[in-house]
Amino acid sequence: MFARFPAVTPMKPKPMSSPVIPDAAARETPAAPDSLRPYVTLLKPRIMGLVVFTGLLGIVMAPDAIHPVLGIVVILCIAASAGGAAAMNMWYDRDIDAVMERTKHRPIPSGVVPASSALAMAVVLIGGSAAMLGLYVSWSAAGLLLFSALFYGWFYTMVLKRRTAQNIVIGGAAGAFPPVIAWLAVTGDITLFPLVLFAIVFLWTPIHFWALAIYCKDDYALANVPMYPNVYGNRRTVRAMTAYGIATVVATLIPPLLAPSLGVIYLGLAILANAHLLRLTARLWRAMAQDATPDHPAPATIHAARKLFLFTISYLFIVLFAMMLDHQLALGAWI
Repeated sequence: MFARFPAVTPMKPKPMSSPVIPDAAARETPAAPDSLRPYVTLLKPRIMGLVVFTGLLGIVMAPDAIHPVLGIVVILCIAASAGGAAAMNMWYDRDIDAVMERTKHRPIPSGVVPASSALAMAVVLIGGSAAMLGLYVSWSAAGLLLFSALFYGWFYTMVLKRRTAQNIVIGGAAGAFPPVIAWLAVTGDITLFPLVLFAIVFLWTPIHFWALAIYCKDDYALANVPMYPNVYGNRRTVRAMTAYGIATVVATLIPPLLAPSLGVIYLGLAILANAHLLRLTARLWRAMAQDATPDHPAPATIHAARKLFLFTISYLFIVLFAMMLDHQLALGAWI
């Protein structure tokens, strides 16, 4: 499966000491060593927010009802498991995080959180959340929750990320599981609709991360991580992103065919979001076409890639919130 891609020799972990600045995207105020903030950073709270939102979507869209207290348990377990997987990711990636500008100030490479503490927290959160979900709600949902956490924390982080340019494509499945887990916890089975929700998140993932990888290309090269732009170049990456973008648009048009509660509100907002997604992708194409050296993009290309990356975050929330809103209004739940 991975024979086409260049092998990458994992780097030996090298804990480093540097000023404490939380995860790259935010650049917040440095946290004191005895603060809980570094431990919260290990959970990747922004990703956790997306995971919680998609899990809530699975509960809302499920045809059966669940007791509110059990619904909260499902969401908390999904959040804790995702946080544990993120902590496992940061524990293993502490060596490459230490050399990448975007990640070198994370808690472990900056010396604020011991690697052993991060691993212990990961194990407790992943194991504890699966046990709680099984004991209080559903063992089948708990099994899928445990699988998704290990898929990200072990398979993506330790097997895929440093060995194949398809790391994000395959590993993106981990982030697509929460609505399926929640649906399974509520109904006890998996039907076509949660699989469509899975497909939307799965197909969206390469657009989101490859846009980031284009303007962080030097960072990944420095860490010897075979991200798609580093292996195949920016132009081929944008072609692949366009294909995934079109597939994502098609996937977002399927839910109304399966759920009678979805109509004008969902379709209207989804079409607007899809149009802007394709517009920003086309803008990235145009900017890159003017680059004299495409694999060393000009500022205009960097700017276009950054704008696309930032919108992809809003895009998923817009589409999925529109789905919940339309569904709830059709049922009269919010009237």
